[in-house]
Amino acid sequence: MSLVTAINLSLSFGRKQILDDVSFAVQPGERIGLIGPNGAGKSSLMRLLAGERTPDEGEITFARGVRAGYLPQDILELPAGTLVESVRSTVGDRDRLVVALAAVEQELAALTADSQSQATAEDDDALAPQMELTQRLVDLHAELADFDERYGRHRAESILSGLGFAQSDFDRNVNELSGGWKMRAALAGLLLLDPELLLLDEPTNHLDIPSLAWFDGFLRRSHKALILISHDRDFLNRQIKRVLTFEPEGLRTYPGDYESYRRQRAEEEENLELRAKRQAAQRAETQRFVDRFRYKASKARQVQSRVKLLAKEEIVTVREQHATVQFRFPEVARSGREVVRLEGVSKRFGERIIYRDLTQTIARGERVAIIGRNGAGKTTLLKIIAGELPIDGGSFTLGHNVTPAYYAQHHTEKLDGDKTVLAEVASLVPREPPSFVRRILGAFLFDNDDVEKKISVLSGGERARVALARLLVIPSNLLILDEPTNHLDLDSSERLIEALKGYGGTLLFVSHNRSFINQLATQIWDVADGRIESWPGNLDAYLYHLEQIGRPLGGSEPVVVERARPAVESDKDRRQREAQARQQRGARTRPLEKEIARIESEVAALEREQQGLAQQMSASSFYDDFTRAQPVLDRHRVVSETLELLYAKWSEQQEALAKITATDS
Repeated sequence: MSLVTAINLSLSFGRKQILDDVSFAVQPGERIGLIGPNGAGKSSLMRLLAGERTPDEGEITFARGVRAGYLPQDILELPAGTLVESVRSTVGDRDRLVVALAAVEQELAALTADSQSQATAEDDDALAPQMELTQRLVDLHAELADFDERYGRHRAESILSGLGFAQSDFDRNVNELSGGWKMRAALAGLLLLDPELLLLDEPTNHLDIPSLAWFDGFLRRSHKALILISHDRDFLNRQIKRVLTFEPEGLRTYPGDYESYRRQRAEEEENLELRAKRQAAQRAETQRFVDRFRYKASKARQVQSRVKLLAKEEIVTVREQHATVQFRFPEVARSGREVVRLEGVSKRFGERIIYRDLTQTIARGERVAIIGRNGAGKTTLLKIIAGELPIDGGSFTLGHNVTPAYYAQHHTEKLDGDKTVLAEVASLVPREPPSFVRRILGAFLFDNDDVEKKISVLSGGERARVALARLLVIPSNLLILDEPTNHLDLDSSERLIEALKGYGGTLLFVSHNRSFINQLATQIWDVADGRIESWPGNLDAYLYHLEQIGRPLGGSEPVVVERARPAVESDKDRRQREAQARQQRGARTRPLEKEIARIESEVAALEREQQGLAQQMSASSFYDDFTRAQPVLDRHRVVSETLELLYAKWSEQQEALAKITATDS
């Protein structure tokens, strides 16, 4: 039996039709990803299922006893009280049980006192009401004990800890929490409630990487039904087994995860395109027959038959594509080899020390992802490097010819609400013609009259796209990005990743989007306790390393119990110790060796290409036609510069590998 059934739903806002005669059902334990571009209606459908809106037409029915728990993108208020009290109050049955228990106890006490004053107290009929109340009291105590076991303080604290709250936060008033932490508290209440159907609208937006890893595991262990909106491709793929998607032709459903949906959709569109081409060719042939024999009496019947066929035939049309962000970063000036140097940097806010004696460097071409718990200092570090925050001690320098550009969520709040989109971006490049700015804004889905909208009327996603567009009008060779995928839909997030893959400068970023980190990072900086642990590779490689050494993500060191080693080590113990050491060393060296092999393969291919280009350039007739020679010269320059970067990166990886080998030996 279905948990929830939606029948012939229709919903519109003004002239915009969101849902048009839509029907679907959710089965017990089913895991559904709800996808589509911003503004398509994903959150509206969630609110319908949560009972916060009513459809214009149609109905939604839930099976008896089914509870739906809804987490919207924005939380304004939480139940009053301490953090733990607020989270536990989301499960409201406890108050009912306590009130019922008190009422039964009071009634039983009154009945007992009354029976003692009467001579008939020993009569069995007189004791019957007392026994009924006693049994009711026992049942309520059992129900309350079961409730406290399932929804008690200990479980609430366990969920809060997993979501990144410290023990000292448990008794804080929820009104003291920031917006991001309120979202986590609301999520904790939802997970504690453990409803039969979870409705989650971008639940990872305010989670750091350690909390995201915990939440990911929590959901994967759950057997409850789930409808999930997320712009994190990896997170979606791990959680869902079915896709509901807003397409130009309406709400569609596909089995499998997000990758499976993409493959099925691409195959459908390819088949549709082939059918459309085949039909167009057949119709053209039929029309040629009609045109040729239209006035020939002997062919009149055949002509009329074909004319009717053309009129009746349903035209196969290629599907309209979703509008999505489409851009690439321009070429940037070459910086010095060392882009950023932090030397003995310290930073504090009042009594709280964020960094003490921090020393790190970033080399040209690196893509550094900063991870760590919220409050560890990730955004502080970005602001220091972007020049928005002074340091208290040490030194910070940018390398030769480094031009930084900084994107952060708070920058969207600094946009001038009285300006139009066009004026806001054009103000950065007053010498460029409006057509230049319009072209860049068009890549971010601001077309025609959209560029004349006031900033003040834009949605959060539209403001984020304006802030990203500002990065493109002034080319920079150091991009500093703080949560760049927030407010972007899944397709736009993926387009941003592809654009950044082709970016020729150095990248430093903070993101909770695991797919974003894995596809872009060449180095991980794990921030904890005022220190940075640096690891080559992407997030998955770093998590594998932590798993091998038995250290949890988030900066907590494992507890090591020192045991006395036997005076004489047996051969078996020695072999086990050496095997364990080799395993640990392999976990550290494998990502490096894999990266070195990749670089060597790329270098070999580029060196072959360089030799071929050099042979073309050495020909005596090469410079006779400069129009043909110029692309070869340009490509030779690009290949030479790329090889120089790869040689430097290969040297760095080799040094890191040699350091590990030397340390372990």
